[in-house]
Amino acid sequence: MSRFLLTLFLLAAAAPAIAGEALRIGVQTTGTFAWQLDVIRRHGLASRAGLDLKISEYASPDAGKLALNSGSVDLAVVDWLWVARARALGAKLLFYPYSSAVGSIMVKSDSPLRKIGDLKGRILAVAGGPLDKSWLLLQALARRSGVDLKTQARIVYGAPPLLQQKALQGETDATLTFWNFCADLEANGMKRAVSMANVMKSLGARGPVAMVGYVFNRGWAQRNVASLDRFFAATRKAKEILAQSPDEWQRLAPRIGVSGAAALDVYRQRYLVIVV
Repeated sequence: MSRFLLTLFLLAAAAPAIAGEALRIGVQTTGTFAWQLDVIRRHGLASRAGLDLKISEYASPDAGKLALNSGSVDLAVVDWLWVARARALGAKLLFYPYSSAVGSIMVKSDSPLRKIGDLKGRILAVAGGPLDKSWLLLQALARRSGVDLKTQARIVYGAPPLLQQKALQGETDATLTFWNFCADLEANGMKRAVSMANVMKSLGARGPVAMVGYVFNRGWAQRNVASLDRFFAATRKAKEILAQSPDEWQRLAPRIGVSGAAALDVYRQRYLVIVV
């Protein structure tokens, strides 16, 4: 991942700053990037930076990846494992860190499931599809202890909001989902059985890893270095606003999809720890 960053910084130093005022962005409707863009719009951060953000919202992360591959958007937030795979297949993509946020395996408060081996013979719901970063890492750690989750558990894939409802209704035994949906499930009385942060540590990570990042084509970045610089400055300001303003969270509550101060506070506290 550091090579991706180094490449971007070298491009910034070597390429002429050609301002591209319009910036086409692909975003998952239920993702935290959508909250950040909402803050950018609300506070006029893009216009002050001389940017015209053209935002396309998608129901799933995979839709954003397809849009990025097709060239219909210039930038999207994507996980680094997908980027590494795409680069290995020849894609000229660059990765700039967005967040070290990771999810967890969530279970009912009275569930006996406490470790990966307990998932054998159980129904495990996985958000994000078969190539989701957390799912790939979980399988890697499970195999170290002789557990093949793909064959020894019943795997159900689905969109995070749908899996959230199934988890609350008790239709699945465990749910591997994104951090913000974990926060919502936690606010509804569920607990974390396996944290993906601990999974990564078990796989050798020595500190927080930027699991997702802003991803864009190398050629496009060369032509739009100045626009990227201004956009990243606007995103940093948006994160500062979210870190410092409880009122901003109250305003975002309908977009986040939570009701009640307790649930919103869980979201905010988790965001402060793992996103900013």
